[in-house]
Amino acid sequence: MEATQSEVAVDVRDLRMRYGDKDVLDGVSFTVKRGEVVTLLGPNGAGKTTTIEILEGFRLRSGGDVRVLDADPAHGDEAWRARTGVVLQSWRDHARWTPRQLLRLLGRYYLPYSTDEMVRPRDTEDLIRLVGLQDQADQKIRTLSGGQRRRLDVAVGIIGRPELLFLDEPTAGLDPHGKREFHELIHALVDLEDTTILLTTHDLAEAEKLADRILILAAGRIIADGSADALANEIEAKTEVRWTHKGKAHVHATSDATEYVRDLFRQHATGISNLEVRRASLEDTYIALVQKYESGYQTETPTALEEASR
Repeated sequence: MEATQSEVAVDVRDLRMRYGDKDVLDGVSFTVKRGEVVTLLGPNGAGKTTTIEILEGFRLRSGGDVRVLDADPAHGDEAWRARTGVVLQSWRDHARWTPRQLLRLLGRYYLPYSTDEMVRPRDTEDLIRLVGLQDQADQKIRTLSGGQRRRLDVAVGIIGRPELLFLDEPTAGLDPHGKREFHELIHALVDLEDTTILLTTHDLAEAEKLADRILILAAGRIIADGSADALANEIEAKTEVRWTHKGKAHVHATSDATEYVRDLFRQHATGISNLEVRRASLEDTYIALVQKYESGYQTETPTALEEASR
């Protein structure tokens, strides 16, 4: 069922961006529903950063229609900006401040946009605990580790209780424990506050874990749109079945793992152990779709986009 306008946080239609004679974005269209977590994937140079910057209102587009929280981001006012949050790949300012000082200062800018329904900003001490910076709250920012600095970046992005949060490589620099805590924070924002999240990442395992829906951008176009499972089904990837029979290891690729395993047990009533079924990962799917599209694009095949999305 198609989402109604009130359910849509981001609506992009025929988005185009040209630098000189080069089309960076060539007719990009997609929607993001409110409360959804959507990941934008793509090779370097595909146009991900340009797309996000246009949605954030930081870059003017060459063409197309864009609506973000019911407004054109090219003309978004301060009240509109207060409803969005941004976590960039890296920040390099305020080195002599402490996290507590910085968050208290930034929080004041959101006070005029507080409402009965949405109290802004978040309480500074609650926010510090939320992102796990209690022990570093009064250290100079320049002394923070990369992972601690990333936590502060996230705190800056969510201090105003954004309805829509943009995350650019949000877990870069975080250790596995930090990544897990960040993922829990994202789930809490979505489940408890109905925050809409649009993120870019090169960590495909992270994308598969967090995203309700995945968009793949290649050569300035959206070539795939769906859940990780749906995209895997589109490329008709083989599922790998591994097992051991009487001490000998076996592996087989099949498009119907369920039927294959049934046949396996019909043939061998006993002696099978270490059975493992591995479906195509998001990484497998992503690489297959991008390679399939780029091969068609480079040869200027008219139906390259349709072929890649099958």
